[in-house]
Amino acid sequence: MHTTDFDYPLPPELIAQHPAAQRDQSRLLVLHRTTGQTAHRHFRDLPDYLQAGDVLVLNNSKVIPARLRGNNCQTGGAFEMLLLEENAPNDWWAMMRPGRRAQVGTEIAVKDRAGVLTGIRARVLATNAEGHRRLQFSGTNDLKGDLAGLGEVPLPPYIERPAPNLDPQDNDRYQTVYAQADGSVAAPTAGLHFTEELLQRVQALGVEVRFVTLHVGLGTFAPVKVETLSEHQMHEEHFTIEDPAVQALNQARQAGRRIVAVGTTTVRVLESVAAAHDGKLVAGAGRTRIFIYPPYTFRMVDALVTNFHLPCSTLLMLVSAFAAPGAETGRDLSLRTYAEAVREKYRFFSYGDAMFIAGR
Repeated sequence: MHTTDFDYPLPPELIAQHPAAQRDQSRLLVLHRTTGQTAHRHFRDLPDYLQAGDVLVLNNSKVIPARLRGNNCQTGGAFEMLLLEENAPNDWWAMMRPGRRAQVGTEIAVKDRAGVLTGIRARVLATNAEGHRRLQFSGTNDLKGDLAGLGEVPLPPYIERPAPNLDPQDNDRYQTVYAQADGSVAAPTAGLHFTEELLQRVQALGVEVRFVTLHVGLGTFAPVKVETLSEHQMHEEHFTIEDPAVQALNQARQAGRRIVAVGTTTVRVLESVAAAHDGKLVAGAGRTRIFIYPPYTFRMVDALVTNFHLPCSTLLMLVSAFAAPGAETGRDLSLRTYAEAVREKYRFFSYGDAMFIAGR
């Protein structure tokens, strides 16, 4: 399949710039993949599509304030740094803007959230094939611990905010209510619709709620730059799955109960581990670069909660694979459903509305 097979027209006004007034007031488009039928609901109605014995799996990774600003120590020129991954304390890979001015050896004086220069500096150590910079930070014992006072919420570029972004709403709403493990540089957005009350309602139905961790990084949101999907290489992302989740999920699979994944990142954890262990899960931590696109046979996931994704993105490709497991027809079904969402004026992308794809 080709990257352009997953393109679709989207009016710019449907790109959500702000979250719904309340998390669970988002709209929910329900797709029954076996029949192609759809229903239009609200996210608070999700329990209507769950049943006792289901296991609902969520990604509990927490977004860090990964966007930093600073000035070239020699020229005073402004830099924006998006931290991508920590190699060791004070040692990070980052995307930089303007990248062409961030040559090896460049030193940058880091500002705090108020725009005041601090005693922290970043030195460019290396550049990789993707154009990212390896930064060594000084003037701090551990940059990660100082990010709360330095960094901004790393909203994606299609959400427009003044720079620097100090909107307190984003600090709260670009984070799930169950986030625990620091490490993501983008939110696992399907989970943004859940409230604590909604999770309690789900559990009251007899649905088990379990967590995995995948720190969302470049692998999730990097664009596909090749024409043929088989040539695309995903960036690695770190995940952890602990024993309580493993036991619950393996038991559910053995008993024929449904596993409902919240978000494409959760799917990638479950399918990565299952693929490596003959369809079963084992506890542990690792790194994944799994790229799911049609046709793909899913080993662990029976239903999916997801947002509406960018054209030609790996996320839309995964959703298309899930819409028709083991076949290529899921692309057409997904794009027809997206066209319906456009006609019905659903809100798209990170702060937008949600889909529930029911497999059985």
